[in-house]
Parts: sequence; structure tokens; C-alpha cells
Amino acid sequence: MAADLAPPAPAAPVYNWTGIYLGLNGGGAWGSQDPFQIFTNRFDHVSVNFSGGTVGGTAGAQLQLSRVVIGFESDLNWAGISGSSAFAPTIFGAPAGFTVNATTHIDWDFTARARVGYALDNYLLYVTGGAAVLGAKTNLTTLSGLSCGSFGLIAGSPGTFPCSGTNTRIGGTVGAGLEYGFMPNWSAKLEYRYTAAASLELSHINEVRAGVNYRFGGF
Repeated sequence: MAADLAPPAPAAPVYNWTGIYLGLNGGGAWGSQDPFQIFTNRFDHVSVNFSGGTVGGTAGAQLQLSRVVIGFESDLNWAGISGSSAFAPTIFGAPAGFTVNATTHIDWDFTARARVGYALDNYLLYVTGGAAVLGAKTNLTTLSGLSCGSFGLIAGSPGTFPCSGTNTRIGGTVGAGLEYGFMPNWSAKLEYRYTAAASLELSHINEVRAGVNYRFGGF
């Protein structure tokens, strides 16, 4: 009878999230930004809605302790996020006397974040948060036909009204996501993040991203 007993089946391997990883990500984004505040705070606050997409690379490292996964992740992305609107700016509620078409852009973004997750074998539920840096840009066109240099409205630059401006904005980002390990070293994720830069009034972005990561094993 003993000879007829089959050996016990080996235990199924438990998925391990520990390791250093690299990946690709991309998705869609929408939000709003104050186009004038990219190069001056002289005008009253306005808000231009924008939308577009992002694509870029991810790098991170994480450690699994029982079911808890803690780590650090950063990403650098090209962004094609833009929007435009025509309006007459005001200064302390008084009309500035001209109308412009403002096109505002986010050209790139960088984040450095902590991640904390809960592992259910090869499923990982996580939250993330940290610092964000955005590359913002505005282009202006006067609808009256006057040149941008016709107005002396910017402090310190009398007689000059720039047609475009760029600004690097520092802020924060928070989000949550689900990652699925479909092979021992490969995983795919879906994530939502909210980013605010400079202040809640100046730039805010909602993003939904998908990504694929390759993990180089434990450390």
C-alpha cells in the first residue's frame, strides 16, 4: 500500500514583489492651469482647461514584508497636454483693455514617490504619493491685432508683454492603483493620480495611466 501512495504535490510558489524594476507607462490627463501665471502674477486668476496624453519611463524598488509591499518609484514622461481659451484679462477686477487667445501646455512631468501596497499573491493594491515637477508653457495671441510688445503691464519690464513663457512648477502628487503580476518578473498596472503644482489654483492634473514593469528579483 505504501508503494501506491503518491508523493505530496509541491506547494504552489507564492508571488514575490521584492525587487528593482524598470517599466513603461502611458495614459490620458485632464485638468486646468492659469496661463498668465506662468510668467507673471500681475493679472487676476483665470483658468484654462486642458487635456492630452503622456508616455514615458518608470524606475523603482520595493520590498515585500509578508503581505505589505513598500517601495520608492519615479517616472519621467513626455506630455502632450494642452488647451486654449479667449478672454479679456483683468487687474484687481479692472479690464486690462485687450483680449487674448491663450494656449497653455504641459510638455513634460517628473515624479518621485513612495508606494505602499497590500499583496494578494500576484495582485497588488497600492497607494502612492510624493513630489512632482511640471514643465509648463503658454503662448498668447492678441485678438485685436496689436503686438505682444505693445503693453507695459508686467512689473520690471515696462513696454513689454511677452507672447510666450515657460515655467518649471514644483508640487505634489497622490494616487492609487492595481498591479497584476502575469509572470514571475513581469507585471502590468492601472493607476489614477492627482497632481497639483505651484498652488491648487495654478495647475492641477488628473491622470489615468497604464504601465508594464520588469522586475530584476530580490535584494
